[in-house]
Amino acid sequence: MAIAELGAVVLDCPDPRSLADFYARVLGGSVEGEGDWIDLKVPGGRALAFQAAPGFVPPKWPAPDHSQQFHLDLTVEDLDAAEKEVLALGAKPLDTEDRARTFRVYADPAGHPFCLCAC
Repeated sequence: MAIAELGAVVLDCPDPRSLADFYARVLGGSVEGEGDWIDLKVPGGRALAFQAAPGFVPPKWPAPDHSQQFHLDLTVEDLDAAEKEVLALGAKPLDTEDRARTFRVYADPAGHPFCLCAC
Protein backbone atom coordinates (compact mmCIF):
# COMPACT_ATOMS: atom_id res chain seq x y z
CA MET A 1 0.00 0.00 0.00
CA ALA A 2 1.39 3.41 -0.97
CA ILE A 3 1.71 6.21 1.57
CA ALA A 4 1.48 9.10 -0.92
CA GLU A 5 0.76 10.10 -4.50
CA LEU A 6 3.23 12.22 -6.45
CA GLY A 7 1.83 15.76 -6.69
CA ALA A 8 4.52 17.73 -8.54
CA VAL A 9 8.23 17.83 -9.23
CA VAL A 10 9.54 21.27 -8.23
CA LEU A 11 12.72 22.79 -9.63
CA ASP A 12 14.48 25.65 -7.85
CA CYS A 13 15.73 28.26 -10.30
CA PRO A 14 16.56 31.95 -10.67
CA ASP A 15 13.70 32.74 -13.10
CA PRO A 16 10.64 30.47 -12.79
CA ARG A 17 8.77 31.92 -15.79
CA SER A 18 11.73 31.54 -18.15
CA LEU A 19 12.44 27.95 -17.11
CA ALA A 20 8.73 27.04 -17.29
CA ASP A 21 8.58 28.47 -20.81
CA PHE A 22 11.61 26.37 -21.78
CA TYR A 23 10.04 23.16 -20.50
CA ALA A 24 6.69 24.05 -22.07
CA ARG A 25 8.51 24.14 -25.38
CA VAL A 26 10.15 20.82 -24.66
CA LEU A 27 7.12 18.99 -23.17
CA GLY A 28 4.09 20.96 -24.36
CA GLY A 29 1.45 22.02 -21.88
CA SER A 30 0.36 25.30 -20.38
CA VAL A 31 2.30 27.63 -18.10
CA GLU A 32 0.26 28.95 -15.16
CA GLY A 33 0.98 31.34 -12.31
CA GLU A 34 3.07 34.43 -11.65
CA GLY A 35 5.97 35.49 -9.48
CA ASP A 36 8.01 33.08 -7.40
CA TRP A 37 6.01 29.94 -8.27
CA ILE A 38 5.03 28.82 -11.78
CA ASP A 39 3.32 25.56 -12.77
CA LEU A 40 3.62 23.73 -16.06
CA LYS A 41 0.57 21.54 -16.66
CA VAL A 42 1.90 18.75 -18.84
CA PRO A 43 -0.58 16.94 -21.10
CA GLY A 44 -1.38 13.52 -19.68
CA GLY A 45 1.02 13.98 -16.77
CA ARG A 46 1.68 15.63 -13.47
CA ALA A 47 2.58 19.27 -12.97
CA LEU A 48 6.15 20.40 -13.20
CA ALA A 49 6.67 23.46 -10.98
CA PHE A 50 9.35 26.12 -10.84
CA GLN A 51 10.21 27.99 -7.64
CA ALA A 52 12.37 31.12 -7.35
CA ALA A 53 15.54 30.45 -5.40
CA PRO A 54 17.56 33.53 -4.41
CA GLY A 55 21.27 32.84 -4.71
CA PHE A 56 20.62 29.86 -6.98
CA VAL A 57 23.74 27.90 -7.88
CA PRO A 58 23.23 25.58 -10.86
CA PRO A 59 23.91 21.92 -10.22
CA LYS A 60 26.98 20.29 -11.74
CA TRP A 61 26.55 16.83 -13.13
CA PRO A 62 27.96 14.46 -12.36
CA ALA A 63 29.35 16.01 -9.21
CA PRO A 64 28.56 14.41 -5.86
CA ASP A 65 29.46 17.61 -3.98
CA HIS A 66 26.72 19.77 -5.64
CA SER A 67 22.96 19.68 -5.12
CA GLN A 68 20.60 18.75 -7.94
CA GLN A 69 18.27 21.65 -6.93
CA PHE A 70 14.83 20.02 -6.79
CA HIS A 71 12.37 18.52 -4.35
CA LEU A 72 9.27 16.35 -4.59
CA ASP A 73 5.78 17.42 -3.48
CA LEU A 74 3.91 14.31 -2.37
CA THR A 75 0.14 14.61 -2.04
CA VAL A 76 -1.43 12.82 0.95
CA GLU A 77 -4.94 12.43 2.38
CA ASP A 78 -3.85 12.84 6.03
CA LEU A 79 -0.71 14.83 6.90
CA ASP A 80 -0.41 13.44 10.43
CA ALA A 81 -0.76 9.81 9.37
CA ALA A 82 1.63 10.22 6.44
CA GLU A 83 4.16 12.00 8.64
CA LYS A 84 4.23 9.07 11.07
CA GLU A 85 4.80 6.64 8.21
CA VAL A 86 7.61 8.56 6.49
CA LEU A 87 9.38 9.16 9.81
CA ALA A 88 9.17 5.42 10.50
CA LEU A 89 10.81 4.82 7.13
CA GLY A 90 13.76 7.05 8.01
CA ALA A 91 12.72 10.55 6.92
CA LYS A 92 13.93 13.47 9.03
CA PRO A 93 11.74 16.55 9.71
CA LEU A 94 13.11 19.78 8.23
CA ASP A 95 10.21 22.23 8.59
CA THR A 96 7.19 20.75 10.34
CA GLU A 97 6.60 23.20 13.20
CA ASP A 98 3.65 25.09 11.66
CA ARG A 99 0.94 22.45 11.92
CA ALA A 100 -1.67 24.81 10.38
CA ARG A 101 0.04 24.81 6.96
CA THR A 102 -1.05 22.46 4.21
CA PHE A 103 2.48 21.12 3.76
CA ARG A 104 5.43 19.86 5.81
CA VAL A 105 9.06 19.50 4.72
CA TYR A 106 11.27 16.47 5.36
CA ALA A 107 14.58 15.02 4.19
CA ASP A 108 14.75 11.52 2.80
CA PRO A 109 17.37 9.18 4.26
CA ALA A 110 19.97 10.54 1.80
CA GLY A 111 19.15 14.16 2.73
CA HIS A 112 17.06 15.22 -0.29
CA PRO A 113 14.13 17.46 0.68
CA PHE A 114 10.52 16.56 -0.05
CA CYS A 115 7.15 17.91 1.06
CA LEU A 116 4.04 16.12 2.21
CA CYS A 117 1.11 18.21 0.94
CA ALA A 118 -2.53 17.90 1.93
CA CYS A 119 -4.79 17.21 -1.03
